[in-house]
Amino acid sequence: VQDSGTTCRLMTAIFAAGKGLFRISGSGRMHKRPIGDLCNALTRLGAGIAYTEDKGCPPFLLQANGLDPDLVKGELSIGMDASSQYFSGLLMAAPLSKKELVLELGGQKAISWPYIGLTLQCLNDFGIPFTVETRSDATAAWKSLEAGRFRDIAMVVPGCLRISVQPGTYNAGCFEIEGDWSGASYFLAAGALGKKPVCVRGLREDSLQGDRLLLDILSKMGGAFESETNAVTVYPSSLHGVDLDMGSVPDLVPTVAVLASFAQGSTRIHNVAHLKLKESDRIKTTAQELRKFGVIIDMLSDGLLITGQGDHVKFNMVQSEQTLHCHNDHRLAMALAIIDMVIPEAHVYEHMDDPNCVTKSFPTFWELWKHVLAESGSVK
Repeated sequence: VQDSGTTCRLMTAIFAAGKGLFRISGSGRMHKRPIGDLCNALTRLGAGIAYTEDKGCPPFLLQANGLDPDLVKGELSIGMDASSQYFSGLLMAAPLSKKELVLELGGQKAISWPYIGLTLQCLNDFGIPFTVETRSDATAAWKSLEAGRFRDIAMVVPGCLRISVQPGTYNAGCFEIEGDWSGASYFLAAGALGKKPVCVRGLREDSLQGDRLLLDILSKMGGAFESETNAVTVYPSSLHGVDLDMGSVPDLVPTVAVLASFAQGSTRIHNVAHLKLKESDRIKTTAQELRKFGVIIDMLSDGLLITGQGDHVKFNMVQSEQTLHCHNDHRLAMALAIIDMVIPEAHVYEHMDDPNCVTKSFPTFWELWKHVLAESGSVK
């Protein structure tokens, strides 16, 4: 799976619903990224797991025997403290079992809930039957949501949500994949910090993608933008510091950290302790690289505190010939690129040790980025 945590976790659950012996491994930091909670859940459903290096992390051997809900009396609790992908993987695998499987949200907190909404949308689009139930607290009675109302859920609390997935067949057909708000976030941020507006086309205004919340964050920071049915235009803006709980949108943290660096006043980003488990320790690496530009940034136990200096951030990397380290992290590399919008002489790409790490999620990023740097305007 190389460095893809999404591939590792989703496919592990899906493989467990099949038959046979699988060896799942990755590269670099993937062998330090946790998957133990998911593997424990799959073991309870009948899978065999044998770790070949560190316990609770890839690489490991998976003996798949199909998922058997009877082993857990039809109901399984799993948390999302470390990753929402555990829950998404089980949701995608559950229809392949022979009986109904009820998945209850456990753990201490629920991070990245929007990705579960996206998973449910995909199940719905491909014809998989399921029921979503919620309750106000752990002692209240469960209430079923009407079909499609899962889209209205903004946040969830452990012990207060469960999803019953029926056995079913994924329907083949023609499926149009909507534009990626995560990939678009760098260009939208460029519109706020640059000298010309940037219009990004191909984005659904009603998307369930969590990173659509970048518009809310920009609004809180004083950013100006216009949103249409299929496009968003962000205008050059004077930004100010804010307090942000980014637990539901951790992938946006490096981008927002750059925005905060050029805002006036302090920005506190919190509830993202799980960023330490990403492609890099994104709390540490974001702070480390932004400090090379003179940004005043402190690491917190669950986030970052950035003291914005407006347009007074001093660029000193060329003089000292420091290298920008990407830490094999695509999102960090793309976020750092935004600095060129404010400090053109930074030439971020030229100072990066591994700019091609962006190919993990956005192979054409630098090509489009050059266009925006040269003209601003519109990208798709």
